[in-house]
Formats: sequence, C-alpha cells, structure tokens
Amino acid sequence: MTAATALRTACWLLALLAALALQTARAGLPEVVVALRPSVLPVGTFSATESPRFGFRGTGFVVGDGTVVATNFHVLPPFAELASSPRMAVLLVRAGTAEVRLARVLASDRAHDLALLKIDGPPLPAVTFAEVGSAREGQSIALMGYPIGDALGFSPVTHRGVIASITAAALPAPTAQSLDPRAISRLRDGNYEVYQLDATAYPGNSGGPLFDAETGRVLGMVNMVLVKGSRESALTNPTGITYAIPARHLLDLLRQIR
Repeated sequence: MTAATALRTACWLLALLAALALQTARAGLPEVVVALRPSVLPVGTFSATESPRFGFRGTGFVVGDGTVVATNFHVLPPFAELASSPRMAVLLVRAGTAEVRLARVLASDRAHDLALLKIDGPPLPAVTFAEVGSAREGQSIALMGYPIGDALGFSPVTHRGVIASITAAALPAPTAQSLDPRAISRLRDGNYEVYQLDATAYPGNSGGPLFDAETGRVLGMVNMVLVKGSRESALTNPTGITYAIPARHLLDLLRQIR
C-alpha cells in the first residue's frame, strides 16, 4: 500500500467514524423519547387522608445529581415553602406500578417561574442540557409531560414542533388593564427572552422539558400556553402556541444550591 493510498484509507475511516458519532448523537425522536421518559415525572401534592392521595399539579423533570426535580413555580400550591403547606411529591410510574416520592421546595425563582424540589429516595436519571445559547428559531424541538394529568394513567405524552420565535417575555399591552400580575412582575424585574413554540401543549404540560428533537438535550422548560377564552378551552380548542423558559435561568438556579 502506497503512502497516498494509506492516507486516503485513513481519511475515509475518520469520516466514517465521524458519521457514526453524529448518527449516535442524533438518534432521532423515538430513541430520544425512550431515553427521556424516566426523567419526566408528574408533580403534585400528597395527603395520606385524601382520595386520591396524590394530587396532580403539573410536570417536572430530574436534574443535577438525580435527587432534584425542576418544575414551574406556578405548579406549586400557595405557600409551598411553608411547613403548613400541602406536602409536595412526585410520582414514579414503572411497569404499571406507581411510587410516591415525597419532596420539599429546595429553591425558587418567581421572576422566571422556576422551582426546584428535593425528592426522597435514591437518585433518578437526570436530563442533559444543551449548550446555553444554542437554541435557534426554526429548530426542531419536542416537549414531554402530562397534559391531561391522570386521565391516561399518568402516561407521558410527547409533542413535536419548532421554535417559532425567540421573543420578549412580557410584550407591551394596549392598556394597563391588559397586563396580568405575572406580566407586571416581569416588567418590574426586567424583561428577558422566551421561546415561542409552534407546538400544542396544555396546562398539565407546565414544568415539562423542552428539548432538541434529535439529541434529547434540554433547551428549556414549558411555561405557559396561549389560551383563547377560558382555561377549559385550552383542552377543547388549543391555540397551538406554547412558551418556554430558556434553560440558562434554570442552570443559574441550580448553581445557587451547589
């Protein structure tokens, strides 16, 4: 074998290895869903004297060392940080059986609608985050959560779409009366960007992960759904427009507890 032939063979092998590595990194949505399912959990409250004992409030996903679950602040019950508040919990559904893991509020960021829960028990598989600032308009994404609670036995649901726009969290309203309390709070605390998604989500998706559809790396957290009319109309007549908080704010909150 001549030196030139050896060089061409080496280059071909390197190209093949690079292609295989890229294919592995971009496994595709079906493989991504299987990998992420163990990290996405129903979040709610627990009471041994009520029926059902677990009260669903939204979605969360495992981060950090596997004993922390991230969700929206608005998923928590009022005064969740107080001992007198209903006990927080997450639900693990495995092979048809459900296990309740009690939890407590570890940290919160009301301005960005984020909360971290410390859960009891051994660590769970944690998500992997995408590089900060890597999200792009037009990027293929998916979101996973529990859009209708326990109506399907707490089976996680995946919706696919794209990042339609990276836009301001609180847009100017025609009149002061059009600004709700959350929008006013955001304006006072300083504006920031959110992801507008061309993907259908529902109120139960709040707190679930927004992730790259090809790699599974988390880009943000589902925050709210544009609703026409009442909250109930979000189920019967969804707008197909969803918003998510960029992961950088969640990573900042995680760094505060380390």
